[in-house]
Amino acid sequence: MKRIGEHAVVLGASISGLLAARVLSEAFDRVTVVERDQLPEGQRTQRRGVPQGRHAHGLLSKGAKIFEELFPGILDDFVAGGAPVIDGPAELRMSLGGHLLCMDGEYADLSRTYQPSRPHLESRLRARIGDLAKIKLIDECQVTGLETTSDKSAVTGVCVRYVGSGSEDVIPADLVVDATGRSGRTTKWLVEMGYEPPLEERIDVDIMYTSRYLRPVPGSMGREKVVIIGHAPGSPKGAEFLEEEDGRWVLTLIGYRDHHPPTDPAGWVEFARPLVPEHVFAAIRDAEPLSEISAHRFPASVRRRYEKLTRFPRRLLVVGDAISSFNPIYAQGMTVASLQAMALRDSLSGDLDQVGQRFFRKAAKPIGVAWKMATGSDLALPQIEGPRPLPVRLINSYMDEVLAAAETDMVVTEKFLKVQYLLEPPTALCTPGIMWRVFTRNRRRRFPAHTS
Repeated sequence: MKRIGEHAVVLGASISGLLAARVLSEAFDRVTVVERDQLPEGQRTQRRGVPQGRHAHGLLSKGAKIFEELFPGILDDFVAGGAPVIDGPAELRMSLGGHLLCMDGEYADLSRTYQPSRPHLESRLRARIGDLAKIKLIDECQVTGLETTSDKSAVTGVCVRYVGSGSEDVIPADLVVDATGRSGRTTKWLVEMGYEPPLEERIDVDIMYTSRYLRPVPGSMGREKVVIIGHAPGSPKGAEFLEEEDGRWVLTLIGYRDHHPPTDPAGWVEFARPLVPEHVFAAIRDAEPLSEISAHRFPASVRRRYEKLTRFPRRLLVVGDAISSFNPIYAQGMTVASLQAMALRDSLSGDLDQVGQRFFRKAAKPIGVAWKMATGSDLALPQIEGPRPLPVRLINSYMDEVLAAAETDMVVTEKFLKVQYLLEPPTALCTPGIMWRVFTRNRRRRFPAHTS
Protein backbone atom coordinates (compact mmCIF):
# COMPACT_ATOMS: atom_id res chain seq x y z
CA MET A 1 0.00 0.00 0.00
CA LYS A 2 1.19 3.51 -0.80
CA ARG A 3 2.39 5.67 2.11
CA ILE A 4 -0.06 8.54 2.76
CA GLY A 5 1.22 10.02 6.02
CA GLU A 6 3.88 10.02 8.70
CA HIS A 7 1.93 9.55 11.94
CA ALA A 8 -1.56 8.25 12.81
CA VAL A 9 -2.99 8.22 16.33
CA VAL A 10 -5.71 5.80 17.47
CA LEU A 11 -7.71 6.70 20.57
CA GLY A 12 -8.46 3.51 22.50
CA ALA A 13 -6.91 0.03 22.59
CA SER A 14 -10.26 -1.62 22.04
CA ILE A 15 -10.58 -4.38 19.48
CA SER A 16 -11.69 -1.85 16.89
CA GLY A 17 -8.76 0.39 17.85
CA LEU A 18 -6.19 -2.39 17.56
CA LEU A 19 -7.57 -3.53 14.20
CA ALA A 20 -7.51 0.06 12.95
CA ALA A 21 -3.89 0.43 14.11
CA ARG A 22 -2.90 -2.73 12.23
CA VAL A 23 -4.43 -1.41 8.99
CA LEU A 24 -3.00 2.09 9.43
CA SER A 25 0.51 0.65 9.82
CA GLU A 26 0.38 -0.23 6.10
CA ALA A 27 0.04 3.43 5.08
CA PHE A 28 1.79 5.44 7.83
CA ASP A 29 5.39 5.48 9.06
CA ARG A 30 4.22 5.38 12.68
CA VAL A 31 1.00 4.56 14.52
CA THR A 32 0.42 5.41 18.18
CA VAL A 33 -2.41 3.85 20.18
CA VAL A 34 -3.30 5.72 23.38
CA GLU A 35 -5.37 3.91 26.02
CA ARG A 36 -6.85 5.41 29.19
CA ASP A 37 -6.60 2.23 31.29
CA GLN A 38 -3.67 0.16 32.38
CA LEU A 39 -3.51 -2.76 30.00
CA PRO A 40 -3.50 -6.17 31.68
CA GLU A 41 -1.04 -8.97 31.08
CA GLY A 42 -2.03 -12.57 30.41
CA GLN A 43 -5.12 -14.08 28.78
CA ARG A 44 -7.31 -14.27 31.89
CA THR A 45 -7.20 -10.70 33.19
CA GLN A 46 -10.15 -8.47 32.36
CA ARG A 47 -9.51 -4.99 30.98
CA ARG A 48 -11.08 -2.32 33.18
CA GLY A 49 -12.64 -0.45 30.27
CA VAL A 50 -14.53 -3.54 29.07
CA PRO A 51 -17.24 -4.22 31.68
CA GLN A 52 -18.95 -6.52 29.16
CA GLY A 53 -15.76 -8.60 28.99
CA ARG A 54 -17.01 -10.84 31.80
CA HIS A 55 -19.93 -11.98 29.68
CA ALA A 56 -20.35 -14.37 26.75
CA HIS A 57 -18.64 -13.26 23.54
CA GLY A 58 -18.60 -14.64 20.04
CA LEU A 59 -16.22 -14.10 17.14
CA LEU A 60 -18.33 -14.77 14.04
CA SER A 61 -16.80 -16.64 11.11
CA LYS A 62 -16.41 -13.51 8.96
CA GLY A 63 -14.57 -11.80 11.78
CA ALA A 64 -12.29 -14.81 12.24
CA LYS A 65 -11.37 -14.74 8.54
CA ILE A 66 -10.45 -11.06 8.74
CA PHE A 67 -8.45 -11.56 11.94
CA GLU A 68 -6.48 -14.29 10.16
CA GLU A 69 -5.88 -12.06 7.13
CA LEU A 70 -4.57 -9.20 9.26
CA PHE A 71 -2.66 -11.40 11.72
CA PRO A 72 -1.71 -14.67 9.98
CA GLY A 73 -1.68 -17.58 12.41
CA ILE A 74 -3.74 -15.87 15.12
CA LEU A 75 -6.51 -18.47 14.96
CA ASP A 76 -3.93 -21.16 15.70
CA ASP A 77 -2.76 -18.94 18.57
CA PHE A 78 -6.29 -18.99 19.98
CA VAL A 79 -6.38 -22.78 19.79
CA ALA A 80 -2.90 -23.10 21.32
CA GLY A 81 -4.16 -20.97 24.20
CA GLY A 82 -7.03 -23.39 24.83
CA ALA A 83 -9.87 -21.80 22.83
CA PRO A 84 -12.47 -24.37 21.71
CA VAL A 85 -13.22 -24.86 18.03
CA ILE A 86 -16.73 -25.59 16.77
CA ASP A 87 -16.62 -27.81 13.68
CA GLY A 88 -20.00 -29.49 13.41
CA PRO A 89 -23.70 -29.08 14.17
CA ALA A 90 -23.60 -31.49 17.12
CA GLU A 91 -21.39 -28.97 18.93
CA LEU A 92 -23.80 -26.06 18.49
CA ARG A 93 -27.22 -25.93 20.15
CA MET A 94 -28.95 -22.82 18.88
CA SER A 95 -32.62 -22.08 19.46
CA LEU A 96 -33.99 -18.83 18.03
CA GLY A 97 -37.61 -17.74 18.10
CA GLY A 98 -38.51 -21.06 19.67
CA HIS A 99 -36.91 -23.06 16.82
CA LEU A 100 -33.98 -25.41 17.52
CA LEU A 101 -31.66 -25.44 14.51
CA CYS A 102 -30.87 -28.84 13.04
CA MET A 103 -28.04 -30.59 14.91
CA ASP A 104 -27.90 -33.76 12.75
CA GLY A 105 -25.44 -34.52 9.97
CA GLU A 106 -22.52 -32.32 8.97
CA TYR A 107 -22.02 -28.91 7.44
CA ALA A 108 -21.17 -28.89 3.74
CA ASP A 109 -18.71 -25.97 3.82
CA LEU A 110 -19.48 -23.74 6.80
CA SER A 111 -16.33 -22.24 8.26
CA ARG A 112 -15.36 -23.46 11.72
CA THR A 113 -15.81 -20.99 14.54
CA TYR A 114 -13.42 -20.17 17.38
CA GLN A 115 -14.41 -19.50 20.97
CA PRO A 116 -11.68 -17.55 22.79
CA SER A 117 -12.71 -15.61 25.87
CA ARG A 118 -12.63 -11.84 25.50
CA PRO A 119 -9.46 -11.40 27.64
CA HIS A 120 -7.73 -14.20 25.68
CA LEU A 121 -8.64 -12.64 22.34
CA GLU A 122 -7.52 -9.15 23.38
CA SER A 123 -4.24 -10.40 24.84
CA ARG A 124 -3.40 -12.19 21.57
CA LEU A 125 -4.25 -9.09 19.56
CA ARG A 126 -2.08 -6.88 21.78
CA ALA A 127 0.80 -9.35 21.49
CA ARG A 128 0.57 -9.26 17.70
CA ILE A 129 0.38 -5.46 17.72
CA GLY A 130 3.44 -5.41 19.97
CA ASP A 131 5.36 -7.37 17.33
CA LEU A 132 4.86 -4.61 14.76
CA ALA A 133 7.69 -2.09 14.85
CA LYS A 134 5.58 0.73 13.42
CA ILE A 135 3.00 0.63 16.22
CA LYS A 136 3.49 2.06 19.72
CA LEU A 137 0.93 1.41 22.45
CA ILE A 138 0.74 3.84 25.39
CA ASP A 139 -1.55 2.92 28.27
CA GLU A 140 -2.66 5.05 31.24
CA CYS A 141 -2.91 7.99 28.85
CA GLN A 142 -6.14 9.97 28.91
CA VAL A 143 -7.28 11.93 25.87
CA THR A 144 -8.53 15.39 26.86
CA GLY A 145 -9.26 16.92 23.47
CA LEU A 146 -8.25 17.49 19.88
CA GLU A 147 -5.75 19.89 18.36
CA THR A 148 -7.03 21.55 15.19
CA THR A 149 -6.16 24.15 12.62
CA SER A 150 -7.16 27.71 13.51
CA ASP A 151 -10.32 27.49 11.38
CA LYS A 152 -11.30 24.09 12.88
CA SER A 153 -11.37 22.52 9.42
CA ALA A 154 -8.81 19.80 10.18
CA VAL A 155 -7.51 17.83 13.15
CA THR A 156 -3.74 18.05 13.70
CA GLY A 157 -3.25 16.07 16.93
CA VAL A 158 -4.60 15.02 20.32
CA CYS A 159 -4.24 16.50 23.79
CA VAL A 160 -3.40 13.92 26.46
CA ARG A 161 -2.80 13.61 30.17
CA TYR A 162 -0.56 10.85 31.54
CA VAL A 163 -2.35 9.21 34.46
CA GLY A 164 0.77 8.37 36.48
CA SER A 165 2.52 11.75 36.43
CA GLY A 166 -0.42 14.02 35.69
CA SER A 167 1.65 15.75 33.01
CA GLU A 168 -0.02 16.92 29.80
CA ASP A 169 1.14 16.83 26.22
CA VAL A 170 0.03 17.25 22.61
CA ILE A 171 0.69 14.37 20.21
CA PRO A 172 0.82 15.64 16.61
CA ALA A 173 -0.92 13.46 14.04
CA ASP A 174 -1.67 13.36 10.34
CA LEU A 175 -4.79 11.30 11.09
CA VAL A 176 -6.74 10.70 14.32
CA VAL A 177 -9.06 7.69 14.74
CA ASP A 178 -11.61 7.73 17.57
CA ALA A 179 -12.08 4.20 18.93
CA THR A 180 -13.13 5.27 22.43
CA GLY A 181 -16.36 3.25 22.55
CA ARG A 182 -20.08 3.91 22.60
CA SER A 183 -19.74 7.10 24.65
CA GLY A 184 -18.81 8.74 21.37
CA ARG A 185 -16.26 11.43 22.28
CA THR A 186 -16.31 12.78 18.74
CA THR A 187 -19.95 13.87 18.95
CA LYS A 188 -19.04 16.22 21.82
CA TRP A 189 -15.90 17.45 20.08
CA LEU A 190 -17.84 18.22 16.91
CA VAL A 191 -20.23 20.52 18.75
CA GLU A 192 -17.33 22.28 20.48
CA MET A 193 -15.72 22.84 17.07
CA GLY A 194 -18.90 24.28 15.58
CA TYR A 195 -20.05 21.25 13.60
CA GLU A 196 -23.38 19.47 13.64
CA PRO A 197 -23.29 16.05 15.36
CA PRO A 198 -24.38 13.03 13.31
CA LEU A 199 -27.97 11.88 13.19
CA GLU A 200 -28.53 9.03 15.67
CA GLU A 201 -30.74 6.02 15.12
CA ARG A 202 -31.73 4.35 18.37
CA ILE A 203 -33.66 1.26 19.44
CA ASP A 204 -34.30 1.14 23.20
CA VAL A 205 -33.95 -2.48 24.33
CA ASP A 206 -33.19 -2.15 28.08
CA ILE A 207 -31.38 -5.46 28.32
CA MET A 208 -29.64 -6.75 31.39
CA TYR A 209 -27.29 -9.69 31.18
CA THR A 210 -25.73 -11.46 34.14
CA SER A 211 -22.85 -13.89 33.87
CA ARG A 212 -20.77 -16.29 35.88
CA TYR A 213 -17.83 -18.52 35.08
CA LEU A 214 -18.49 -22.18 35.80
CA ARG A 215 -16.65 -25.48 35.56
CA PRO A 216 -19.16 -28.19 34.61
CA VAL A 217 -18.61 -31.83 35.52
CA PRO A 218 -16.45 -33.29 32.71
CA GLY A 219 -18.63 -34.94 30.09
CA SER A 220 -21.87 -33.41 31.35
CA MET A 221 -22.36 -31.39 28.15
CA GLY A 222 -21.57 -34.24 25.78
CA ARG A 223 -20.35 -32.89 22.43
CA GLU A 224 -22.00 -29.51 22.85
CA LYS A 225 -19.64 -26.55 23.18
CA VAL A 226 -22.06 -23.69 22.52
CA VAL A 227 -25.64 -23.29 23.73
CA ILE A 228 -27.54 -20.22 22.52
CA ILE A 229 -31.18 -19.72 23.49
CA GLY A 230 -32.66 -16.61 21.95
CA HIS A 231 -35.86 -14.81 22.79
CA ALA A 232 -39.07 -16.47 21.66
CA PRO A 233 -42.74 -15.46 21.42
CA GLY A 234 -43.92 -14.75 24.96
CA SER A 235 -40.40 -15.10 26.37
CA PRO A 236 -38.23 -11.95 26.16
CA LYS A 237 -35.34 -13.82 27.76
CA GLY A 238 -32.30 -15.75 26.63
CA ALA A 239 -29.24 -17.69 27.68
CA GLU A 240 -25.76 -18.35 26.31
CA PHE A 241 -23.60 -21.13 27.72
CA LEU A 242 -20.18 -21.22 26.05
CA GLU A 243 -17.09 -23.32 26.57
CA GLU A 244 -13.90 -21.28 26.85
CA GLU A 245 -10.33 -22.16 27.81
CA ASP A 246 -9.22 -24.92 30.22
CA GLY A 247 -12.64 -26.49 30.75
CA ARG A 248 -14.11 -23.19 31.91
CA TRP A 249 -17.55 -22.14 30.66
CA VAL A 250 -19.38 -18.85 30.89
CA LEU A 251 -23.15 -18.70 31.42
CA THR A 252 -24.83 -15.44 30.45
CA LEU A 253 -28.51 -14.96 31.25
CA ILE A 254 -30.40 -12.23 29.40
CA GLY A 255 -33.68 -10.41 29.93
CA TYR A 256 -35.44 -7.50 28.26
CA ARG A 257 -37.15 -4.70 30.19
CA ASP A 258 -39.29 -6.18 33.02
CA HIS A 259 -37.63 -9.58 32.67
CA HIS A 260 -34.11 -8.86 33.89
CA PRO A 261 -32.33 -11.85 35.45
CA PRO A 262 -31.60 -11.80 39.19
CA THR A 263 -28.10 -11.60 40.59
CA ASP A 264 -28.45 -13.77 43.72
CA PRO A 265 -26.96 -17.25 43.07
CA ALA A 266 -30.10 -19.28 43.75
CA GLY A 267 -32.41 -17.00 41.77
CA TRP A 268 -29.88 -16.78 38.96
CA VAL A 269 -29.74 -20.54 38.49
CA GLU A 270 -33.53 -20.82 38.65
CA PHE A 271 -33.85 -18.15 35.95
CA ALA A 272 -32.04 -20.55 33.61
CA ARG A 273 -34.28 -23.56 34.34
CA PRO A 274 -37.16 -22.83 31.90
CA LEU A 275 -34.82 -21.54 29.21
CA VAL A 276 -32.45 -24.44 28.65
CA PRO A 277 -32.93 -28.21 28.11
CA GLU A 278 -32.83 -30.49 31.14
CA HIS A 279 -29.32 -31.82 30.51
CA VAL A 280 -27.95 -28.27 30.13
CA PHE A 281 -29.69 -27.14 33.31
CA ALA A 282 -28.27 -30.15 35.17
CA ALA A 283 -24.76 -29.23 33.97
CA ILE A 284 -25.27 -25.63 35.14
CA ARG A 285 -26.75 -26.66 38.50
CA ASP A 286 -23.95 -29.13 39.25
CA ALA A 287 -21.07 -26.97 37.98
CA GLU A 288 -18.39 -25.48 40.20
CA PRO A 289 -18.71 -21.67 40.39
CA LEU A 290 -15.45 -19.96 39.42
CA SER A 291 -16.48 -16.31 39.88
CA GLU A 292 -19.08 -14.02 41.31
CA ILE A 293 -22.11 -13.08 39.21
CA SER A 294 -21.44 -9.99 37.05
CA ALA A 295 -24.25 -7.80 35.72
CA HIS A 296 -24.25 -5.37 32.83
CA ARG A 297 -27.11 -3.24 31.56
CA PHE A 298 -27.39 -2.24 27.90
CA PRO A 299 -30.00 0.48 27.35
CA ALA A 300 -30.12 0.86 23.58
CA SER A 301 -28.62 0.05 20.22
CA VAL A 302 -27.26 3.25 18.65
CA ARG A 303 -26.07 4.00 15.13
CA ARG A 304 -24.47 7.34 14.32
CA ARG A 305 -24.85 8.27 10.66
CA TYR A 306 -21.52 9.98 10.03
CA GLU A 307 -21.78 9.17 6.32
CA LYS A 308 -24.71 11.59 6.04
CA LEU A 309 -22.84 14.62 7.38
CA THR A 310 -22.10 17.36 4.84
CA ARG A 311 -19.43 19.00 7.04
CA PHE A 312 -16.80 17.08 8.98
CA PRO A 313 -13.22 17.91 10.05
CA ARG A 314 -10.53 16.59 7.78
CA ARG A 315 -8.11 13.96 9.09
CA LEU A 316 -10.49 12.58 11.70
CA LEU A 317 -12.60 9.43 11.64
CA VAL A 318 -14.59 7.25 14.01
CA VAL A 319 -14.67 3.44 14.33
CA GLY A 320 -16.15 0.67 16.45
CA ASP A 321 -18.85 1.27 19.06
CA ALA A 322 -18.31 5.01 18.65
CA ILE A 323 -20.03 4.75 15.26
CA SER A 324 -22.40 1.81 15.86
CA SER A 325 -23.24 -0.08 19.03
CA PHE A 326 -25.42 -3.18 18.65
CA ASN A 327 -27.49 -5.24 21.05
CA PRO A 328 -24.71 -7.53 22.32
CA ILE A 329 -26.80 -10.73 22.34
CA TYR A 330 -26.23 -11.04 18.57
CA ALA A 331 -22.42 -11.16 18.94
CA GLN A 332 -21.88 -8.81 15.99
CA GLY A 333 -19.59 -6.24 17.61
CA MET A 334 -16.15 -7.75 17.05
CA THR A 335 -16.97 -8.90 13.54
CA VAL A 336 -18.42 -5.54 12.51
CA ALA A 337 -15.25 -3.94 13.93
CA SER A 338 -13.19 -6.18 11.66
CA LEU A 339 -15.36 -5.25 8.66
CA GLN A 340 -14.79 -1.59 9.48
CA ALA A 341 -11.04 -2.25 9.55
CA MET A 342 -11.24 -3.62 6.01
CA ALA A 343 -13.30 -0.59 4.95
CA LEU A 344 -10.57 1.60 6.44
CA ARG A 345 -7.90 -0.30 4.53
CA ASP A 346 -9.84 0.30 1.29
CA SER A 347 -10.05 4.02 2.14
CA LEU A 348 -6.31 4.60 2.61
CA SER A 349 -5.59 5.59 -0.96
CA GLY A 350 -5.70 8.97 -2.59
CA ASP A 351 -5.95 12.26 -0.76
CA LEU A 352 -5.42 11.96 3.01
CA ASP A 353 -7.90 14.80 3.55
CA GLN A 354 -10.68 12.63 2.05
CA VAL A 355 -10.00 9.45 4.07
CA GLY A 356 -12.80 10.16 6.54
CA GLN A 357 -15.46 10.66 3.86
CA ARG A 358 -14.36 7.54 1.98
CA PHE A 359 -14.32 5.46 5.14
CA PHE A 360 -17.75 6.52 6.38
CA ARG A 361 -19.29 5.68 3.01
CA LYS A 362 -17.58 2.29 2.75
CA ALA A 363 -18.27 1.32 6.38
CA ALA A 364 -21.95 2.25 6.12
CA LYS A 365 -22.77 -0.87 4.08
CA PRO A 366 -21.59 -3.61 6.51
CA ILE A 367 -22.82 -1.56 9.46
CA GLY A 368 -26.23 -1.21 7.80
CA VAL A 369 -26.54 -4.96 7.18
CA ALA A 370 -25.72 -5.83 10.79
CA TRP A 371 -27.98 -3.03 12.08
CA LYS A 372 -30.99 -4.26 10.13
CA MET A 373 -30.42 -7.84 11.27
CA ALA A 374 -30.13 -6.90 14.94
CA THR A 375 -32.89 -4.31 15.13
CA GLY A 376 -35.22 -6.44 13.02
CA SER A 377 -34.83 -9.30 15.47
CA ASP A 378 -35.40 -6.99 18.44
CA LEU A 379 -38.53 -5.56 16.84
CA ALA A 380 -39.98 -9.05 16.62
CA LEU A 381 -40.56 -8.66 20.36
CA PRO A 382 -43.70 -6.68 21.26
CA GLN A 383 -41.89 -5.32 24.34
CA ILE A 384 -39.54 -3.29 22.10
CA GLU A 385 -40.81 0.06 20.90
CA GLY A 386 -39.98 1.17 17.40
CA PRO A 387 -41.34 1.57 13.89
CA ARG A 388 -42.47 -1.65 12.23
CA PRO A 389 -43.23 -0.77 8.61
CA LEU A 390 -44.56 -3.47 6.31
CA PRO A 391 -41.11 -4.59 5.04
CA VAL A 392 -39.93 -5.23 8.62
CA ARG A 393 -43.06 -7.24 9.41
CA LEU A 394 -42.74 -9.27 6.21
CA ILE A 395 -39.06 -10.01 6.82
CA ASN A 396 -39.69 -11.09 10.41
CA SER A 397 -42.53 -13.33 9.26
CA TYR A 398 -40.34 -14.94 6.61
CA MET A 399 -37.45 -15.36 9.06
CA ASP A 400 -39.76 -17.31 11.34
CA GLU A 401 -40.52 -19.59 8.38
CA VAL A 402 -36.79 -19.98 7.71
CA LEU A 403 -36.11 -20.93 11.33
CA ALA A 404 -39.02 -23.39 11.33
CA ALA A 405 -37.61 -25.11 8.24
CA ALA A 406 -34.12 -25.07 9.75
CA GLU A 407 -35.32 -27.35 12.56
CA THR A 408 -35.08 -30.33 10.20
CA ASP A 409 -33.27 -29.09 7.08
CA MET A 410 -29.49 -28.88 7.36
CA VAL A 411 -29.18 -26.98 4.06
CA VAL A 412 -31.42 -24.20 5.39
CA THR A 413 -29.63 -24.28 8.76
CA GLU A 414 -26.22 -23.89 7.14
CA LYS A 415 -27.39 -21.06 4.90
CA PHE A 416 -28.97 -19.28 7.88
CA LEU A 417 -25.73 -19.61 9.87
CA LYS A 418 -23.70 -18.20 6.98
CA VAL A 419 -25.93 -15.14 7.06
CA GLN A 420 -25.85 -15.00 10.86
CA TYR A 421 -22.04 -15.22 10.82
CA LEU A 422 -21.94 -12.36 8.23
CA LEU A 423 -20.34 -14.61 5.61
CA GLU A 424 -23.22 -14.01 3.21
CA PRO A 425 -25.80 -11.22 2.87
CA PRO A 426 -29.37 -11.70 4.15
CA THR A 427 -30.53 -11.94 0.53
CA ALA A 428 -28.89 -15.39 0.42
CA LEU A 429 -31.96 -16.63 2.31
CA CYS A 430 -34.21 -15.36 -0.48
CA THR A 431 -32.82 -17.31 -3.43
CA PRO A 432 -35.33 -19.56 -5.26
CA GLY A 433 -33.63 -22.72 -3.99
CA ILE A 434 -33.73 -21.74 -0.32
CA MET A 435 -37.24 -20.31 -0.53
CA TRP A 436 -38.46 -23.56 -2.13
CA ARG A 437 -36.89 -25.64 0.65
CA VAL A 438 -38.46 -23.36 3.28
CA PHE A 439 -41.88 -23.63 1.63
CA THR A 440 -41.85 -27.40 1.06
CA ARG A 441 -40.34 -28.26 4.46
CA ASN A 442 -42.94 -26.19 6.31
CA ARG A 443 -45.76 -27.54 4.12
CA ARG A 444 -44.79 -31.10 5.04
CA ARG A 445 -44.67 -30.14 8.68
CA ARG A 446 -48.10 -28.53 8.61
CA PHE A 447 -49.85 -30.96 6.29
CA PRO A 448 -48.10 -34.33 6.70
CA ALA A 449 -51.05 -36.34 5.38
CA HIS A 450 -50.88 -34.54 2.01
CA THR A 451 -47.12 -34.85 1.40
CA SER A 452 -46.46 -38.55 1.84
